Amino acid sequence: MPSPTDDLLDDVRGVISQSLLGIAAALSDLLRPMVPHEALVIFTEDCTGRPQKKAGAARIVEHVTIAELDELRGRAAGLQPARFEDATVAGGAHPVVVFTADTAAILVLVDVDGAEIADDTSDRIARIWQLVALSIRQQVATASPAYLADSRSASRERASLIADLTDAHATALESLLVVLRSPQHGDAAARQRATDIAAGAMVSLRAVSDRDRLLAEEPVHSAFERLRDDLAPLVRHGGLDVEFVPPPPTGRPLPGEVAHAARAVVRGAVLALSDADGVDRVRIQWDCDGSNLLVDVRDNGAGDLTAETPGLGPLAARVAVLDGSFTVAGTAGWGSQLQIVLPLDAASPALNVAEVGQLTPREREVLTLLAEGARNRAIGTALTISENTVKFHVANLLHKTGTTSRAQLLALVANSAG
Repeated sequence: MPSPTDDLLDDVRGVISQSLLGIAAALSDLLRPMVPHEALVIFTEDCTGRPQKKAGAARIVEHVTIAELDELRGRAAGLQPARFEDATVAGGAHPVVVFTADTAAILVLVDVDGAEIADDTSDRIARIWQLVALSIRQQVATASPAYLADSRSASRERASLIADLTDAHATALESLLVVLRSPQHGDAAARQRATDIAAGAMVSLRAVSDRDRLLAEEPVHSAFERLRDDLAPLVRHGGLDVEFVPPPPTGRPLPGEVAHAARAVVRGAVLALSDADGVDRVRIQWDCDGSNLLVDVRDNGAGDLTAETPGLGPLAARVAVLDGSFTVAGTAGWGSQLQIVLPLDAASPALNVAEVGQLTPREREVLTLLAEGARNRAIGTALTISENTVKFHVANLLHKTGTTSRAQLLALVANSAG
């Protein structure tokens, strides 16, 4: 007859066998009898596309923010578990219990009841959370095509939302500053105080945007070093001589889904190459041309690998999800070469500029001035906004039109006008 421990192990196995999109709901169901709660939120930087995994009451899970979770993680440092009766979650005060994993991911149980949690229960939940957090990291590392597609979609949606949010708040705050700095208004002390508040709000808003960018991107040199660490056991125990050629340290940061996919594809490629006859040396090189991550993997084998070689097909599928290319070439007696190109920017559906209904009024004004040859400062002066706000509008126009530079955007405008 199964023991309670056996049943718990089966339940934990059921949680970690869930996909990344379903793991929060499964974990919430498992933990609710131990600690009743209204919502469960996971915050992990392993998942760049969706750093939050949520289940429970919509009034909480639909409004909790990364900034709130980041603050909770800081407050919970060194405590296991950490209990707060008035934590800010979803814009309001809630009683929460926070567990932290070795991966730095946190588990937040929101609106827990007031009863004390027994020590053995806390210890059990902490151990379960360690296993779940490691499972999340492993799922991200293997980077299935379905996950990559969802992650890239989420990254694109979040980037657009952050840009729109930043632009809206920056415009409002800049307008407030213009009014408050006007000599036509009295009470200089009040005006100075309001000016300081508005300026501080702008700094805070920029910090939120920067924090989101850190979650969504990984420095290219750090991503490559993580690959080196991943392959260390194979180098050390597999009898394979691996040469690593790192990318330039100043290269463009990689979107998280690209970094994860690149590491997973290279790991799979090295394993496939190491199984080939006569291979004892592999060379791995990463580079970046500003728009793509360029990966080159070569061996010193017979040179008979093809795209149909076992183990390479799934790798090509991962690359295809990210709109990349995967080619295999070989020279008899000289070895095989795999070349992978991963675009750093997700493709956006192109917008015909003539369909200006999809642009905001402010974007249409900026686009008109761009078409007349105005630069950022001149546009800002004409529209009474800052150069930073102009840059945000231009970035939105590039995103919506599927272009990557002002030159392409203006060419599209000219073609549409013609």
